[in-house]
Amino acid sequence: MEGFEDITVEKVETLVGSTPISIETGYFAKQASGAVIVRQGETAVLVAVVVSEEVQEDIDFLPLTVEYREKPYSYGRIPGGFVKREGKPNEREILVSRLIDRPIRPLFPKGFFNDVVVYALTLSADDKYDPDVLAMVGASSALHISEAPFEGPIAGIRVARVDGKLIVNPTYEERDKADLDIVVAGTKDAIVMVEGGANEVPEEEVLEAILYAQESIKNLCEIQEELRKKVGKEKIVVEAPTQDEELKHKIRELTEEKIKEAFNITDKKERNKRIGEIYDCLLDKLNVEEEEKKKVEVLFKEVESEIMREMVLKEHRRIDGRKPDEIRPIWIKLGLFPRSHGSAIFTRGQTQALVMTTLGALGEEQIEESIEEGEEKKRFILHYNFPAFSTGEAKPPKAPSRREIGHGHLAERALEPLIPSEENFPYVIRVVSEILESNGSSSMATVCGASLSLFDAGVPLPKHVAGIAMGLLKEGDNYVVLTDILGDEDHLGDMDFKVAGTRDGITSIQMDIKIKGLTKEILQDALKQANKARMKILDIMYNVIPEPRPEVSKYAPKVIIMEVSPEKIPLIIGPAGKNIKRIIDETGVKIDLEEDGIVRIYAPSKEAGDKARKMIEQIIIDIEPGEVYMGKVVRVEDYGAFVELFPGKLSLLHVSKISHQRVRSAKDHVKVGDIITVKVVEVDEQGRPRVSLKDVKKGEEAKNKYLYENLQQTKEDN
Repeated sequence: MEGFEDITVEKVETLVGSTPISIETGYFAKQASGAVIVRQGETAVLVAVVVSEEVQEDIDFLPLTVEYREKPYSYGRIPGGFVKREGKPNEREILVSRLIDRPIRPLFPKGFFNDVVVYALTLSADDKYDPDVLAMVGASSALHISEAPFEGPIAGIRVARVDGKLIVNPTYEERDKADLDIVVAGTKDAIVMVEGGANEVPEEEVLEAILYAQESIKNLCEIQEELRKKVGKEKIVVEAPTQDEELKHKIRELTEEKIKEAFNITDKKERNKRIGEIYDCLLDKLNVEEEEKKKVEVLFKEVESEIMREMVLKEHRRIDGRKPDEIRPIWIKLGLFPRSHGSAIFTRGQTQALVMTTLGALGEEQIEESIEEGEEKKRFILHYNFPAFSTGEAKPPKAPSRREIGHGHLAERALEPLIPSEENFPYVIRVVSEILESNGSSSMATVCGASLSLFDAGVPLPKHVAGIAMGLLKEGDNYVVLTDILGDEDHLGDMDFKVAGTRDGITSIQMDIKIKGLTKEILQDALKQANKARMKILDIMYNVIPEPRPEVSKYAPKVIIMEVSPEKIPLIIGPAGKNIKRIIDETGVKIDLEEDGIVRIYAPSKEAGDKARKMIEQIIIDIEPGEVYMGKVVRVEDYGAFVELFPGKLSLLHVSKISHQRVRSAKDHVKVGDIITVKVVEVDEQGRPRVSLKDVKKGEEAKNKYLYENLQQTKEDN
């Protein structure tokens, strides 16, 4: 094509499982710093990276932004709802953005403060391969061929276990059958991130799955190296930040003993206050100019970090005085608020989660749009909220952050394998965790609190689920794994490893590291130590509430399940929804109707539920000869009247059956709108009933009186 003769397409490929993954670049998004398309099967993801030329001033962190978007056109759909343009990212897109961000963020050098934006866009999505791990590979590839000083490459691989067999990048169908489904990210030599869930799988089997991903990760890293050799740009050189070692030594000399004393203070707020006082005193002693304060602050933080790490690595003593494998004190209280359907406060040290459970009708499910199945209903929902007061900060409330959405998803995944089926517990279940205090591991406090709250609500979970956050400090070959990490240990440490599960195995796992990678030995130690801690926490939880309450709260909806013939469902609904609306208006219930004849009544009280059930029974009852019914006169002729016994079900009251006396015309005795009680004389072969007014005996009660007694009372009042 004229003017485009210089365009070349470079493509690399490797086999992952039984299907190749390819990475190509060259003819698209050429103004980006780096852009690739990653394909597996018919799923394709475009990832474009842009690195700013300017360095951001007055910051001490990497300004990295990751945006992952799934366009409905990629799976052949038009967006649902009134507005057909895509809006803000949904929860799935936010979670995948976090999945991409976490393994690449630690692989930028210190001192690099240019804006980096990674944009991943699903262009095609088949019914087999999830684009999320392809987007991870694409982000690494685009960064690797760009000028960004990215110290990769990395690759992401999904591992599932089906019938005891491990599969890399499984299809959706295989994942539906899996008892383990995790995403593993790593370099050629080491694991850097793990995220996923399992159905109570033992630690050693989870470790086996993590390590199984390494060979495929290595292959994907190698083809990224191959692509860089072909099209890679010259990297931005980042000069390592120079340190004033003499000033740092002086700062340590002036503050070391005071910092160690401050680290003996258990209370987070008091400890931070004391550290702040030490810093202010240091500034007075050094008498530094205003422009030098930032340098002193950075060096002071480094000294603080070094002292904390040395205490742990050399003395095995943590800043709150605990041993490496020690859990903070735990305090639990249930059923605090009478109107909630279930509630629990779970406190571990200075981290506290208030977790509330609400039960609702099946029609109240969360509707989500899935790249795999389109719209789908979500029956179990867990939301996590992190208000600023939980850390003592004076900030106004905001919309849920990506962190809050991610932590909620992690806790939800931990409990999901234990949630009873719809058949056994026909409720929608919403759990909300409000973090009231935070000093490390609030997501795992949410897991514990949610399990307790569900038990308190009478949700028949077969087992408790607990979670624990592990940390790591590593210098050379020396390392210490920390149980139940504090906020400072997370911030200054090398790993955040969250593990949740039951006594029988893991249900959710998430690991992020800040160093180049973890060895098998460290992973084994961390999983073993996490298991030991989880068992201790579960023992405490079982002591508080050993099994779910036998009944749901008196304020929770009461469920009545009826089975009717499917052809009776239209009768319950009635013309233009008349019947079902009347039942709902008179009783205050919610009614869920299934095509197979299952009727679920969700009632605010037993009395309301019983009344609604009786009204439905009245509607669907079969008309039988000899039985008495109420009916509404809907048409009158000389020869007789047509009486509606049920909505849409007419009977004929012949003029000869109106009275024991001779009647010349039915119009002389009944009129349209009259509510009368009649007895069925016969039902002909076509199901048409013939009724009698004169054969009704005194005291006989109509079988369908609930349908018409209110109308009759209104008529009499008038």
